[in-house]
Amino acid sequence: MARKIDIIDGRSALDAVREADAAGTKPQRPDLATAVRYLLQLLDEKAPGNSVEVRVPPFGAVQVIQGPRHTRGTPPNVVEMDAATWIAVATGAEPWAVAAEAGRIHASGTRADLSDVLPVRP
Repeated sequence: MARKIDIIDGRSALDAVREADAAGTKPQRPDLATAVRYLLQLLDEKAPGNSVEVRVPPFGAVQVIQGPRHTRGTPPNVVEMDAATWIAVATGAEPWAVAAEAGRIHASGTRADLSDVLPVRP
C-alpha cells in the first residue's frame, strides 16, 4: 500500500459511499478510491503476509495472508473484484460465498478464499 489512510478519512469516505448507494447515486470517485484503499489497509493489518494478492482495480491491491512469498510475475493466489463488491464483502454487507457464487469475485489459487479473514469491520 502506498500511504496509510487515516481512520477518520477512511471511515468518512466509506460513509460517503454508503450514503450515495442508499440515495441511488454514484459515489464520488475520490470517496470510492479512499474507501477501497482503507478497507484493503484494514485487511493487510488483519491478515499480513505475501501469499495472496487482492486486487480492486483501478483503486488498489495488497498482498496478504501468511505463506510462501511471491516476488515476480503473476502471483499463484489472486483475488480480484470491483469496488462495490469489495466494499460489500469487506464490511460484511454481503458474505464472501454469495459474492463468489454470483461470479463477482474472481479467485484463483489454493489460498484465494478470504472468507476466514472477512469482514474486516471498520
